[in-house]
Amino acid sequence: MKKIEHIGIAVKDIKASNLLFEKLFNTPAYKQETVESEGVTTSFFQTGPNKIELLEATNPDSPIAKFIEKKGEGIHHIAFEVDNIKEEILRLKAEGFSVINETPKKGADNKLVAFLHPKTTNGVLIELCQEIR
Repeated sequence: MKKIEHIGIAVKDIKASNLLFEKLFNTPAYKQETVESEGVTTSFFQTGPNKIELLEATNPDSPIAKFIEKKGEGIHHIAFEVDNIKEEILRLKAEGFSVINETPKKGADNKLVAFLHPKTTNGVLIELCQEIR
């Protein structure tokens, strides 16, 4: 793993949260997009070398809606940048981690993504990200 790519924060209202984070970071979101396959709308903020992703559910059955229902708004995941997501999935499986996505899928911000199950990462949802080339 190369670095923390971003921290994902689950929010109930992305418009209100965008305003809050714009004030906090003193900069607007650089990108907003909907990922239909995940039932989520995302906004990305860049602050120095760090990125924050806000995630709002677009339907009540989405993983973000279920997360907010269970835990409320807050940190949802930490994403790590990797050079080769397929190799990293195989390496982590061999190390005993439970992988939610055996095959990477297209995520937000031009990334291939896969997740590790929190039961094998001390309760933290870990996302692996690789830039789509």
